[in-house]
Amino acid sequence: MNDYFHRQIQLWGEERQQSLQTKEIAIIGCGGLGCSLGIALGGTGIGTIHLVDFDRVEVHNIHRQIAFTKEDTGKYKCEALARVITSRCDFVNAKPFVGDFDAFCEEGIVPDLIIDATDNLPVRAQIDKHAKAIQRPWLYGSVEAWNGQVCFFEESDFSAFSISNKAPAGIAAPIVMHIASLQANLALRYLAGLEIRKDLLYYLYFDTHGELITQKFQMPVS
Repeated sequence: MNDYFHRQIQLWGEERQQSLQTKEIAIIGCGGLGCSLGIALGGTGIGTIHLVDFDRVEVHNIHRQIAFTKEDTGKYKCEALARVITSRCDFVNAKPFVGDFDAFCEEGIVPDLIIDATDNLPVRAQIDKHAKAIQRPWLYGSVEAWNGQVCFFEESDFSAFSISNKAPAGIAAPIVMHIASLQANLALRYLAGLEIRKDLLYYLYFDTHGELITQKFQMPVS
């Protein structure tokens, strides 16, 4: 283990690295954000990662869902992503769950952190409601065109958002990876016991000149 996590141990020591083995997270959605989150967090030493998705890989997914290859077409996304994670790291239990979020909730699993990797506002509202019920925080992430949003929800809730079934616009892979990376960094700092800002919405976008703009908004507490 020390060889595999050598650079992380240099960052925060063996005790903190060992503590990650006791942590359990759930990634809801194994598409663009979920693939990048799975790869980013799957090699950090988190003990158990639940991967929740009912969809299968299609050719048009692959350009931005970076865990998949053409050979994965037709396979369940959560199972394909779990294979990638476990092939890279012997110290994680990647557990695929073929089903929707409601079905996963019925399993009675209480992870340390729930990470949203969906593209569905009603499901995010369900995640928020469930997280409050089991008294666990959750990490929101969304991405569209050249912009994205991230928030670590603990005391605030998702009611500030207008819930609709709006279809996402076009998208390229790098912005997906960018937003997932921010989610992964917040998740890892939290699980490792490092300080993070909670209930703060980050809104990141590229303007017409290609400049990256970051805005921050304090979310209201329910």
